[in-house]
Amino acid sequence: MKTLYDVQQLLKQFGIYVYVGKRIYDIELMSMEVKQLFDSHLIDKETYLTAWAILKREHTLEESRGDEFKCLKK
Repeated sequence: MKTLYDVQQLLKQFGIYVYVGKRIYDIELMSMEVKQLFDSHLIDKETYLTAWAILKREHTLEESRGDEFKCLKK
């Protein structure tokens, strides 16, 4: 698992489809879903930590993109 798409495919295996409409919100909801899967012992610790790291990276990227757009609006 290396990309956000891979995390989406992991969630899809459990019948979880996430689409809120704004990418950063999708990432936040995916984080909550992955945590719930781990807490329910449906995924192992390694899978959880890998997915969490990917989601954290993507969330940081989205936050920085948001800052770029704020600069363009001025």
